[in-house]
Amino acid sequence: MRSNGMGYAKRKEALTNAIRGWVSYFRYADAKGNLQAIDEWLRRRIRMCIWKSWKNPKTRIRNLMRCGMEKWRACKCGYSDKGYWAVAGSGIMQVAVSNRNLARAGYPTLLGYYDRYHRM
Repeated sequence: MRSNGMGYAKRKEALTNAIRGWVSYFRYADAKGNLQAIDEWLRRRIRMCIWKSWKNPKTRIRNLMRCGMEKWRACKCGYSDKGYWAVAGSGIMQVAVSNRNLARAGYPTLLGYYDRYHRM
């Protein structure tokens, strides 16, 4: 999912289909805690894919600044030599690509679908 070059739209579609299937399968179980933990991991994975897609330090800095980051923080993070997973878990990336921003961009969550099934 990270390095196949599918693009944001196809990634969201594949993720939505997978989440629907998982939640449909586990909808009768009391799995809210487990789904929350998986959701946290999944958001970090999405942040990692986004960070990797930004490739160049200049692109990373520009995109971090678009997300509301100050220039000095964006430069500090943009030129980081840490791995993708480490940067995805950093506070800077979690603020720049927050849960709210991911939801606004159309990324689904396991708990969102789980709550829909339990309201019915």
